[in-house]
Amino acid sequence: MAADASPPGMAPAIADDLVARAAALVPALKARSKQAEAQRRLPDETAAELSDSGLLNICVPARFGGYEQPWDVLCQVSRALARGCGSQAWCANIYNDHCQLLAGFPLEAQEEVWGPGKPARISASIAPEAKAQRVRGGVRLSGRLRFASGVDHAHWVIAGGMILAEATPPQRAYFLVPRREITIIDDWHVVGLAGTGSKSFVVDDVFVPEHRILDGVHYDEGTGPGTSVNTAAVYRMPRFDVAGTSFAAVALGIAETFLAEYVASARGRRNLLGLVAEQQGAQIGVGASAAELMAAERLIFGAARDAMAVLERGERLTSEHRQRTRLGAAFGAQLCLTATQRLFNAAGAGALFADNPMQRLMRDLYAVAAHRALTWDACSSGYGAVMLAAP
Repeated sequence: MAADASPPGMAPAIADDLVARAAALVPALKARSKQAEAQRRLPDETAAELSDSGLLNICVPARFGGYEQPWDVLCQVSRALARGCGSQAWCANIYNDHCQLLAGFPLEAQEEVWGPGKPARISASIAPEAKAQRVRGGVRLSGRLRFASGVDHAHWVIAGGMILAEATPPQRAYFLVPRREITIIDDWHVVGLAGTGSKSFVVDDVFVPEHRILDGVHYDEGTGPGTSVNTAAVYRMPRFDVAGTSFAAVALGIAETFLAEYVASARGRRNLLGLVAEQQGAQIGVGASAAELMAAERLIFGAARDAMAVLERGERLTSEHRQRTRLGAAFGAQLCLTATQRLFNAAGAGALFADNPMQRLMRDLYAVAAHRALTWDACSSGYGAVMLAAP
């Protein structure tokens, strides 16, 4: 664990340093992008470098040697890493995301994961697909859960599920389980973000003690018992409404790399009309896509920073602000898609070859934008419903 948590007044310097560390890893991530896709998981070297660099401590509480940074700092780092490889950046983002989530669990659970010399890579499957039965001191948990990004290199997993009881309605909750107590199912055969290793796993009648359980409402609202000791604003954010901004930041990093790849290709490519870079149609396409990515940057980071500013004032996000945050992230991701699709269509048949990075970037971007936190119809209708509601 990094021991140099940021002192008061040093957040901008820490943020700049973290982004610089991420940028330094970009060449290595880019060089391993084919390997990640072929292996269908995070490369071992990348997992080690992310841990050694301190880039997985962004959302770890300062009491455990972490940086305890605002969510928009994670967005900046995720964007920077995605310029190297979308899949590897996705895993880094996920590991940090789950550190923020763990900080809301009871302190005893945090100490199990982040105690002296202990590792801290945490995967998760959030959909409440597991079933839990109450027993003395906790629950017995069973189920098959999906989409656990980075699970191969995780030390712990967080499983979503329902606590069932005869006398009360089912209770949605999240269960912290050691990696050794799950069975990974190698079923991640996909066309986008293949290198994330977002596999399924099975928990089979695993005992989960009470201190490793987080109620679903606390998860939603950022009000878990851990927030009584971890008081930074980032631990009080309503997760589903704000977390999507970091996924959108990954989309932005991928799209920016695609733009750079297209420009480099177009400068040396000729067609029947001559040098592509000298043709007005190509110039307009690059200009339009660049403008869309500029707009996406302002939407995504503006949404994250605005939400953090409210929480740092000690206030809660209103329903309108929650939906506005989701809208900004989702529309930012849509702009990234539009900008990249335009250039992919203009790149010619050469972009279809398996050794051309543009085809992988396009597929990865589609996969990011498909995440439920960025689903355009849900996010746009959610904000529209708030606007159209009676005062």
